Amino acid sequence: MSPKNVLSMVKEQGPKMVDFKFIDFVGIWHHFSVPVAELTESSFEEGFGFDGSSLRGWMPIHISDMLIKPDPRTAVMDPFYLEKTLNMICNIIDPVTREHYAKDPRYIAQKAENYLKETGLGDTAYYGPEAEFFVFDNIQYDTDVNHGFYFIDSQEGHWNTGKEEGPNLGYKPRYKEGYFPVPPLDSLQDVRTEMVLLMEQMGIKVECQHHEVATAGQCEIDMRFAPMTKMADNLMWFKYIVKNVAKRNNKTATFMPKPLFNDNGSGMHTHISIWKGEQNLFVGEEYGGLSKTGLYFIGGILKHAPALLALSNPTTNSYRRLVPGFEAPVNLAYSSRNRSAAVRIPLYSNNPKARRIEFRTPDSSCNPYLAFAAMLMAGLDGVQNKIDPGLPLEKNTYQLSAEEAKTVPVVPGSLEEAIGHLEKDHQFLLKGEVFTEDVLRTWIEYKMENEVAPVRLRPVPYEFSLYYDI
Repeated sequence: MSPKNVLSMVKEQGPKMVDFKFIDFVGIWHHFSVPVAELTESSFEEGFGFDGSSLRGWMPIHISDMLIKPDPRTAVMDPFYLEKTLNMICNIIDPVTREHYAKDPRYIAQKAENYLKETGLGDTAYYGPEAEFFVFDNIQYDTDVNHGFYFIDSQEGHWNTGKEEGPNLGYKPRYKEGYFPVPPLDSLQDVRTEMVLLMEQMGIKVECQHHEVATAGQCEIDMRFAPMTKMADNLMWFKYIVKNVAKRNNKTATFMPKPLFNDNGSGMHTHISIWKGEQNLFVGEEYGGLSKTGLYFIGGILKHAPALLALSNPTTNSYRRLVPGFEAPVNLAYSSRNRSAAVRIPLYSNNPKARRIEFRTPDSSCNPYLAFAAMLMAGLDGVQNKIDPGLPLEKNTYQLSAEEAKTVPVVPGSLEEAIGHLEKDHQFLLKGEVFTEDVLRTWIEYKMENEVAPVRLRPVPYEFSLYYDI
């Protein structure tokens, strides 16, 4: 869609406002709106100004002026605002140089796609994330010098089987038994359908929706694959729609990886394939129906996974999910069909177009533009250097003997550990100037100062159970 097409869309659909959405460095969408009369064909080149110092990890206050530049290809009507509003996703521009801002995550993803083409290895990276989330009925949390707590509630929560609900009807999924039950045990079918229909209305293709394994409203909606940056755009719309539909049903949705103790967390299994024209480069006669290119891509993902996790699992809470005994894979291995491996080769279909790999470790607390770009760069490094992923692991990795387990590398146990790996292993991200040293340094410093250190300083409620009477 061109700027002229967008202006024609304005005439046809009659929006009164134009809303510009853009992502900050950490991964939160921001927006501001202008009356529709302010949008002209020149707006797509001149952009609109905003204060870059007010966003995390961006500009200092003495050089804070920045521009957003709307991408006309992303124009769509917002499904939630009271007045008709046209939306566009934007890139960030330096007003002095008129060049793309190096710390704009969307621009980093676009550079990764361009780098793929420059290598000659392929021209399109297709991504299909499976973003899991919880829908709760109530969330309370607070922390201060002398207290810290959270309290979650859900009408589906199995902990409520004995609660006076006037009446309590008892349809509450048991812990780890929430996968695919029909209503009334699954109480969120209609809410998820509302989400799906809005996604499709906005041009996002959806393959299925269902309840997930955990009790208390864990859900999954699967989008059909799309080119990498387009899929990152779609994932931001996905989260926006999920949260707003939940709110208008008087519920609250979260993509926090591990909100519940002792039940499954929410991951984002990410399906990836590389194409050149109409050819899927992962199709071949090797293990799992993959080509050598596909296996080398896996080799790159597994080699760089400890560093990748600083971007694909970028919260301290991410590592509450990455523990043995649940569905999150902690062992850096690959296999076909085996969901306990970090990388899986799905075998649902014999159609060559469906051949892909599934990186199961990420979660959707990530900034998708940065995480997807980093996954692509790791995989391409594997292809370029012919990194052998080793032998596949066909056993359930959670049932390995102690001796066998020693031979399988594992994911970092904390965000701090993942950041340490990123500091040592990031040359693969710098190829083609996709990431820069400054971008990675800013990411590391922000995460350490604003997340790792503050969490490390605070006692947690369970410590009082363990230690108060010492």
